[in-house]
Amino acid sequence: MRIDPHSYTDDRHAHVTSLAWEARVDFATSTLHATATLRLDAPSAGPLDLDTRGLDVSAVTDDQGRAVDFVMHPAEAILGSRLALTLGEGTCAVTVAYRTAADASALQWLDPAQTAGAVHPYLFSQCQAIHARSVVPLQDTPQRRITFTAALTVPAALRGLMAAAFEGRDERGDAAVERWTMPQPIAPYLFAFAVGQLEARELGARSRVWAEPSVVDGAAWEFAEVDGMLAAGESLFGPYAWDRFDILVMPPSFPYGGMENPRLTFVTPTLLAGDRSQVRVIAHELAHAWSGNLVTNAHAGHFWLNEGWTRYAELRMVEVLEGPDTAALVAAICRKDLDETLARLIDEGHGGLTRLRTHLEGIDPDEAFSVVPYDKGQLFLRAIEDAVGRERFDAFAKAYLDTFRFGAVTTDGFLAFTERALPGILARVDAPRWVDGEGLPPDAPTTRAARLDAVIAMGDALPPAGTALSATEWNLWLERLPRPQTADYCAALDERFGFTRSGNMEVKVAWLRLALASGYGPVLPEVERVLGAVGRMKYLVPLYSALLARPETRDLARATFARRSAGYHPIARAVVRGRLDRSPA
Repeated sequence: MRIDPHSYTDDRHAHVTSLAWEARVDFATSTLHATATLRLDAPSAGPLDLDTRGLDVSAVTDDQGRAVDFVMHPAEAILGSRLALTLGEGTCAVTVAYRTAADASALQWLDPAQTAGAVHPYLFSQCQAIHARSVVPLQDTPQRRITFTAALTVPAALRGLMAAAFEGRDERGDAAVERWTMPQPIAPYLFAFAVGQLEARELGARSRVWAEPSVVDGAAWEFAEVDGMLAAGESLFGPYAWDRFDILVMPPSFPYGGMENPRLTFVTPTLLAGDRSQVRVIAHELAHAWSGNLVTNAHAGHFWLNEGWTRYAELRMVEVLEGPDTAALVAAICRKDLDETLARLIDEGHGGLTRLRTHLEGIDPDEAFSVVPYDKGQLFLRAIEDAVGRERFDAFAKAYLDTFRFGAVTTDGFLAFTERALPGILARVDAPRWVDGEGLPPDAPTTRAARLDAVIAMGDALPPAGTALSATEWNLWLERLPRPQTADYCAALDERFGFTRSGNMEVKVAWLRLALASGYGPVLPEVERVLGAVGRMKYLVPLYSALLARPETRDLARATFARRSAGYHPIARAVVRGRLDRSPA
């Protein structure tokens, strides 16, 4: 039987436990030419179903040199194609020879003009949630963790990186072979690599930052305090299990704020604000080292177990590193985003997506993505903490991580563990209302702090010239402003504080959303520029949505997407196109 609604993996079949991957990067054709050797948990015979998407499989052999019969079934819209193997008696491993598609959903191939250096091409992967199958044929579900080795052949002028331990590089003429190993078992969505003109700067004993040459020094300054974050995380949640915490600053088209690939976290260049104000995104990705990477959700329907725990951990780390007031401000911004998202989903008839435990059969996880699992999940954990006290909750959290270490958990598994560890607590906090109820319980936790109260007390009056707030405070104040505002108010606000010119993307996008909702036309050139300069979905989706919300700017949204979408990652392109398709003409 299938164990994941987004995978062909059948629990009656052998388990793939490790991968030996060899791949040659072909920038001329935007393809990988590869072999994947999949080792099984025990000698096996009979059927073995693997997940694939767009792979051109040329041959399959087993560890005894025998040809393996295989059938590539027709593709389904969300799942891709089932690669059905028939194993001979005593099979311990199979090797699949294949080529990826030029439009593989996990890969983005960038022309030199799309990079900071504008000289060399660039390639990167993004396998979450179910895109690893477009790179490697495997059991693409978090319940089938794998270790792996890899040999990646890249142009000698470039550097390949993987979310794994580096074993060495051999140059062979105009090509180089780089070898990697991942000794800890990972969920397939954490398989990650990049190829480009890349340099490194050391940050600490266990961390370095990688980026293109023109970016790397600024990134090293921005992320100089990463070792302090590592120490804070370990003080809260126990030893870091992945040896290193390196960071790769991605090209602008990277669709997320960060991706928590073990040993090599990918981050958006929009974090390079020049004032370290966005470094807390690193805290979120680092928190995933425990919640998500060490203990992951069994499938996308339990995604809150990854992101709710991680948001909770992020806020705890911010509290340690920047103080309770800053943590309260961040929590308030998260709550504002959550309230807006819940209202939108319910208004659109998607109330089921406001639950923590979701039922996503027939739904693409990328289309279901929202802040709900992050922030409703965090508030559920906060409710438990408030009920039992922080000291007891911290012991519970460490026990949870130890119990499910290097495993995958369902919501029922979490609830059963919680009832054993904290008897009666689920009834006290009305856990069914949190887990399976739509929206937020009326008694959801709230956060108060002096700086938060001061921002709220500003109301919607035009602040006096010279008002000095942190980027986080401006972000929260802008998000809380009623809309629409008048054109005169918007003009005065921008004249006094220069939000359109802000180098902090959180502040800039909060301002642009307010201005668009107010019909303030002077910001449209900057909106178009931002939509062409960044690929982070956190900014693309709300800006396109704001353009689509007003009849007079819908044509601009469609024209901008037509002009800019080729530069977006395939995941971001599909999500934004879905918003456009659902919008009135």
